[in-house]
Amino acid sequence: MRTDHIPFPMPARSWSLNQNWVNLTFMHWIVDKKKISKYIPEDIELEDFDGDAYVGTIPFRMERVRPRFLPSVPFVSNFPEFNIRTYVTKNGIPGVLFLTLDAQSRITTAYAPWAYGLPYIYSKGYVKETEEGFEWYSKRVSNGIELKGKSNPIGSVEKAKKGSLEEFLFERYSLYVTYNQKTHMAYTCHEPWEYHKAEAEIEINTLTEHYELGIENPLKPDLIHISKGVQVRTWSVEKIGEES
Repeated sequence: MRTDHIPFPMPARSWSLNQNWVNLTFMHWIVDKKKISKYIPEDIELEDFDGDAYVGTIPFRMERVRPRFLPSVPFVSNFPEFNIRTYVTKNGIPGVLFLTLDAQSRITTAYAPWAYGLPYIYSKGYVKETEEGFEWYSKRVSNGIELKGKSNPIGSVEKAKKGSLEEFLFERYSLYVTYNQKTHMAYTCHEPWEYHKAEAEIEINTLTEHYELGIENPLKPDLIHISKGVQVRTWSVEKIGEES
């Protein structure tokens, strides 16, 4: 997998997890910086673009998830996921920070918080491809929080131009988590994103609304894109500053 487009080196050690992110809808809102900051560890910096901070709500499918040297397993390696993320940086390495990762996978939602500090929560739902685009629905088992809607592409396939808002939102190759009460990071590697600008019809979005980010209308994103997806390789989490 090529890495020449990534602005910092990937670790010398072997990647730990292979996965495909498939049929994604990226919905972004400009958010109140003070309200999003309460979710960000003190030693990580919130990033903005032209003065605006963003949060993304992203329904998609995880497919062919497997550890290195092991095969993917039907009914375990494939599931819908619905995450909310914002954009941060540390030591010159831009990345994402997840507020939540809702997923229909008992194994992932039990194992990933314990092993990696990722804030997974079990939900039931679907992400499916239609003639027009994608349809998606999620409902948390614990409290009934929901996301429901559909999306479809506008125009032709694009790649992010250097210095663009899309580059800021999409071209990120690390994630940050709080693990064992300390800030850790993990590297991710994939091809540059190919996407369409899109439109979405959101029926319910108590998922994004739940985090109280100062969003005026959670049914009307400021930006919408969709993508068929990418193959991803992820490294295990490490303490910031630790040798790779």
